[in-house]
Amino acid sequence: MSTLLPLFVAAPAVTGIAGYLARDLRAAVPGATPAATAAPPPGTPPHRPLVEYFNIAELTVTDAKGFVRPVERFQVEPWGLYMARMVDGSRYLQSWLLPDLSVRATVIHTRAGQHRSRDYVLDIGEYTKIAPRRWKAVDQYLDVVVRHRRSTQLRGVGELLAAHAAGLVDTAQAHRAVERATAALDGLAAHDHDVELWLAARDITLTWM
Repeated sequence: MSTLLPLFVAAPAVTGIAGYLARDLRAAVPGATPAATAAPPPGTPPHRPLVEYFNIAELTVTDAKGFVRPVERFQVEPWGLYMARMVDGSRYLQSWLLPDLSVRATVIHTRAGQHRSRDYVLDIGEYTKIAPRRWKAVDQYLDVVVRHRRSTQLRGVGELLAAHAAGLVDTAQAHRAVERATAALDGLAAHDHDVELWLAARDITLTWM
């Protein structure tokens, strides 16, 4: 874990939001005061990055456990891939994979067409098109929870550090996750915790069912 500390210590010198990130990261380091969002639940073992595969032609997603799930709709745009599907038989999940930002933007409702809040969960990860009709998502542990125009909260720091300490991700991968989360936090802070405004500044417009 110590090989990650130089990045965490240097973060406050980069931007104010990076400093916020560094404080949350330091809170997961032994000897520091723990933060509410830093550590995974007690007894949770470290795990490898979660991987999903999206098959546009077959309207399926293969989840991190290898289960193949039906998808209601895919939509491809220059900036990424949209997916909508039911989860757990009662919730409606919509996501946009945005490769250039290393972000997956997700909202969940109880049914399609339900009034959607403007709160988001942004999963930091690697999102790539691996074939003409297939995409791959590799989660990098860190999530950014955005409450529209109110707050932005970083989660998953403890999971990332535990995975690194266990040798499940290398230092370069951990650094990339931190840098990508910092970029998202900076962008959201500059746009008043408004995901759509932040994305519009990058010529990205998300549509939802």
